[in-house]
Amino acid sequence: MKEALTANNHPYCVGVGASGPEGLADIIELLNAWPERAHAVLMVVLHRSSEERSSLREVLLTRCPRMRVEIARQGQVLVPGCCYIGRPDWPLTLLGDRSAFLVDGTKDRLRNRTVDALFASMARNIGERTAGIVLSGSLDDGSRGLAAIHAAGGLTMVLDPYQKPVGMQQNAIDFGGPVTFVGSAVEIAQMLDGLLPQRDRK
Repeated sequence: MKEALTANNHPYCVGVGASGPEGLADIIELLNAWPERAHAVLMVVLHRSSEERSSLREVLLTRCPRMRVEIARQGQVLVPGCCYIGRPDWPLTLLGDRSAFLVDGTKDRLRNRTVDALFASMARNIGERTAGIVLSGSLDDGSRGLAAIHAAGGLTMVLDPYQKPVGMQQNAIDFGGPVTFVGSAVEIAQMLDGLLPQRDRK
């Protein structure tokens, strides 16, 4: 296991990917256990149809009262202390200056690949100061992106699949490169609390 990471002026970038009702429940559990002082930009992707209105921000604000949640704007520099999501038709990816780059996902052209898109951008543009987390979901979105984060030297974490049918979790574990940690959503948050640098107290 990696030792606690040294803080500096540059926050870590943490991406979370999930799909379906179970994935949403996992996101809520993770955010409610999130280490408040983590010096990290937090981005969440949940599979959503690009053709439908989404209430994801409202749901997260209601179910995760300690967490500030924003829909990222094109070019916005993302900062610690907030959970960022994209729009269903313009999914979130990240540039090297930690600014949001929303990609065209209209007509579901990126459906079931939005987690890979975020993770790949983190690996390519940020490198080793990244962490990718795959939660519940069907199919294999996130597997390639998590492997890219591993190759870039970042942290990779997967929700323990237990006895669930093979989906995002098991596919991420099996795809390529060792996973830093496998556990429950709460255990993942606790692990990150020990690994991520912490913001100074005000």
